[in-house]
Amino acid sequence: MSVNAQNISVDSQTYTPQQLIEDILVDSNCISNVQVTSTVGGNFGGTEQSYGYFDASGTSFPFQNGIVLSTGRLGNVPGPNTNLSDDDATNWNGDIDLEMALQESNTTNATIIEFDFTTLANQISFRYIFASEEYQDGDPNTCQYSDLFGFLIKPVGSTNYTNIALVPDTQTPVKVTTVHPEIPGGCAAENEIYFDSFNDTIAPINFNGQTAVLTATATTTPNVTYHVKLVIADEQNYRFDSAVFLEAGSFELVTDLGPNRLLATNNPVCGNETITLNAFQSGASYIWSIDGIPTTTVACTNCNTFDVTQAGTYGVEVIFSNGCISNGEIVIEYTPLPNVSNTTLFECDSNQDGLTTYNLYSASEVITNNDTSLAVVDFYTTLANAEMETNPITNASSFENTAVIQTVYAVIFSQATGCKTIAEVILDISTNTLTLQDVDACDDEIVDGFSTFNLNDIRTTLQTQVPANALITFYTTSADAFAETNSVDGNFNNTVVDSQTIFVKIVTDTNQCYAISELTLNVLFTPQLLEDESFLYCLNSFPDTITLAGGVTNDIPNNHYYQWFYNGTDTGITTPFLEANQIGTYTVIVTDPNGCSNTRDLTLVPSNEPTIDNLEFTELTTNNTATITVSGDGDYEFAIDNEFSFYQNSNTFSNLSPGFHTIYVRDKNGCGDTFVEFSILGFPQYFTPNGDTVNEVWKPIGTSRDFNANLELLIFNRYGKLLNKTTSLKGWDGTINGYNLPSEDYWYVINHPNGKQYKGHFALVR
Repeated sequence: MSVNAQNISVDSQTYTPQQLIEDILVDSNCISNVQVTSTVGGNFGGTEQSYGYFDASGTSFPFQNGIVLSTGRLGNVPGPNTNLSDDDATNWNGDIDLEMALQESNTTNATIIEFDFTTLANQISFRYIFASEEYQDGDPNTCQYSDLFGFLIKPVGSTNYTNIALVPDTQTPVKVTTVHPEIPGGCAAENEIYFDSFNDTIAPINFNGQTAVLTATATTTPNVTYHVKLVIADEQNYRFDSAVFLEAGSFELVTDLGPNRLLATNNPVCGNETITLNAFQSGASYIWSIDGIPTTTVACTNCNTFDVTQAGTYGVEVIFSNGCISNGEIVIEYTPLPNVSNTTLFECDSNQDGLTTYNLYSASEVITNNDTSLAVVDFYTTLANAEMETNPITNASSFENTAVIQTVYAVIFSQATGCKTIAEVILDISTNTLTLQDVDACDDEIVDGFSTFNLNDIRTTLQTQVPANALITFYTTSADAFAETNSVDGNFNNTVVDSQTIFVKIVTDTNQCYAISELTLNVLFTPQLLEDESFLYCLNSFPDTITLAGGVTNDIPNNHYYQWFYNGTDTGITTPFLEANQIGTYTVIVTDPNGCSNTRDLTLVPSNEPTIDNLEFTELTTNNTATITVSGDGDYEFAIDNEFSFYQNSNTFSNLSPGFHTIYVRDKNGCGDTFVEFSILGFPQYFTPNGDTVNEVWKPIGTSRDFNANLELLIFNRYGKLLNKTTSLKGWDGTINGYNLPSEDYWYVINHPNGKQYKGHFALVR
């Protein structure tokens, strides 16, 4: 045992278990037959227990004295909180009853005191504090690990314990993991209101944290003997001890007046409601008090009930015939009923017989004054049913009234206070009508009786006929309008050819039906025109005029209006036809007297005969080619050597033999053609001057008076002797001075006027 002015002291030797329970915890003759039946604790060599007496006089600890049960050595309980209480003992087991009551497992180091008692009252209670080294300020382990304790009670002879060490107004056992503040980076707060503090190094007890003062309460039957098991145990292993402190003299008789009625716990007394408190005990008398002031100085025998009409703390002393007193207390707070409004719900009536279908929830926002903390629970057809909350309307979203004007009743619940109240909803019929003109639209590009109607534009035109901020919605059927389903909006394409009736529903900003009216959508006749066309126009064919037609194809009256444009400029022509003689785009707008029109573009595409700009060709190669370049507004094609042969799109020809060629160019659209002639130079490999008039002279291929006529031709023998000097047009006949030269190879040099020179040899064959 130790004494310290700042820290609690403990004593495990002075008091027997019977004295700890009977004289320290109970200390009352009103709780009888107190008998300790067993104790279990750690075996520390017989010099110290894991339970005993504590004295906190002169310290900051909430209790002055009492009993402490620990999962470690009792000597480790006093402060300061400067070391880890972390004890174990030989053969120190857990407790199966604790595990079953808390639905946990793997307990060890259990400290247990069990006792029996009898009472006259219907409730007993005692006060306690739970402390543990497993409270770790800022450590996520606080969110995961906790030792276990329980105050287990049962009638003697019963097999099932009830744990009364619970978080107030719950069935949650008090543990580190169920009572703690927010652990940053670990977990949210759990029942923080019942947590007292994390302890620093000057705390009067040697535990890292502790709960606030809590009360364990058990409901009892007078004169029945009960068995209590106070038990605390380590969980999983012996590390990080815990303790429970029981306040001396706090085990007392209690009269249950019911749970406190508080705003904080969402169960205050609502409005002007009267609450009747009942403290009945057989053969007892009573003294009631309000805020600590007795309502009478004399106990009365027939006043076991008390009517409460205002907020306050109400107490009762129940005085038994043997002089024992059981105290009861309840705190009652009042709150006004939810602020709601009666309202009238208007709905539209399709046949004006006074009967229609209502969505009663449409009145919710008005009833609750847009208070999101209020919710409509149910609707009822009578006030009595609403007050009793019986026989609610089951089809509130599609309720059919039974009278022209009918009242239903809404029960509204406040999520903030838990209170309920009633509002009246009068069901009435809207008789408003809208003046709606048919809406016309011209047929779409494809003339088929279907078009697009801009409902947003229609909505704008209706704004002057409806209340401010009203919602204007469109539906394709009356049933959809009343049910407010399958609405249409924006650009609407009619689904019935030529003309369709849709429905306009007006709902006010208070969610009331203002009117439902029919609206006719008409698709107007629109001229249908031929598709856009293009025409070829030969620029070289003057004068040339093309007749363009408006191109109306559907059955029409003869009173359409025509307007012609050329390249976007109005021509002033208003006839169905136009004579065109300029290239460009002609646009005709054909308009019906109803104002619907269609547009068609006719384009004159220019074409012309080709102009040859250039001709390039190669010669004296293994693959002679020729490329011709032309210009003009036409689309041209090309042929070579035969204007009636195959024409190609390419302007290049290849594999051309030496000699004379002609390239033909023509416009594909028939707007003209032209040609060009050219010669590709070549040199024969031999000639045969034998008098048969065939191949009698050697001269370059592709020569004529028009092509290559002025080439200088020099003939040499094999020894380089000049034999003849002539022209490419005349050639050489194989003689010299009138004598025939023999068959042999001869050499030539050809000089071009442009300075180019060609050399080679050929054979003379006799």
